[in-house]
Amino acid sequence: MAIRKFITSLLGALLVLIHLGTPAAADAAEKDARAAFDRLLQEAGLRMHRQTQYIDQPTQANAILPYEYALRHESGALEVRFIVRPLNRIEIEYNDPHNAAPEPNHLFPLLFESITNRLSVGGGTATSTFPEAEALDKFNANWAAASAFDINPDFATDYRNALIIGMHRNDMADAYTLFLYDDHEQAKLLINESISIMSFTPAATAPQ
Repeated sequence: MAIRKFITSLLGALLVLIHLGTPAAADAAEKDARAAFDRLLQEAGLRMHRQTQYIDQPTQANAILPYEYALRHESGALEVRFIVRPLNRIEIEYNDPHNAAPEPNHLFPLLFESITNRLSVGGGTATSTFPEAEALDKFNANWAAASAFDINPDFATDYRNALIIGMHRNDMADAYTLFLYDDHEQAKLLINESISIMSFTPAATAPQ
């Protein structure tokens, strides 16, 4: 319970601090935002599967959850936003004298829950965790989960609904792919086609 309260109370500050420390933020003035994001992906051990039907979108500042990159389908039916958090950039200040500070490798389920609650209208969203074999197959991850909800308008004003995929690889990064849409049926096919648009790079052996 102490760790859960710690995550809930400090998530906002933690997310902002991590964002400000990423190469994508440091390179915000660069003309080539895609190149800056590609460097962040490389640091985090991630890769993007570029699709010709998607167009780069400028990121929008918001108080809910900073993100590093965005794409929009040429039809306008789907926007995809990407959040990348290399574990070596997470600094945890934990002042509970009775417990050791939590390690970044142990935080991802609680972080995912807190992030979905912040992004959603009303909070309390249901989470579906991928079986280990499927997380490895789809994302080359140790852990992955999904959640669907009505999006907080303070984060996105052009769309009403969202599906978020969270993924974690030990000692590498936490990463999130956020699909924004209005029409469920129209977006369903597009999401199924691009569910693994961001994934970890394959390891020589299965990640431990």
